[in-house]
Amino acid sequence: MKSIDILLVEDNPADIMLTEEAFEEADFEHRLHVAKDGVDALAFLRREGPHAGAPRPDVILMDLNMPRMGGLEVLDILKEDEALRSIPVIVLTTSRAENDIWRSYNLHANAYIPKPVSVSEFVEVIRSFGNFWFTKVALPPNRS
Repeated sequence: MKSIDILLVEDNPADIMLTEEAFEEADFEHRLHVAKDGVDALAFLRREGPHAGAPRPDVILMDLNMPRMGGLEVLDILKEDEALRSIPVIVLTTSRAENDIWRSYNLHANAYIPKPVSVSEFVEVIRSFGNFWFTKVALPPNRS
């Protein structure tokens, strides 16, 4: 199996570190890339500026509440962009608000995962995410 490229769009340093640690324990080949907000994520995906050599991610794991540009705005832009819309986007956020869930799916998010409160539950969510998305799901071919 090829190495999976994951773009984590997250502004919280503690959540970034926790996600990195959880993926380190994963039993599949992967590369985790981090964008600290929506503006940085779009630059990564469009290979602009310091991200000129960035790979096209196989999946995007994205928070909703971020500075400069939030996850819902990024999701809207991604799903309107013919070159990027096929990349699966999984919302991973603290929000459990019905409106955020509804809006995420209405903007074609592939899944919505509320962040667990405990570290052990968070690690288990990441492990389950990896097992499902990278061993069970057929991802779209990478057409960089």
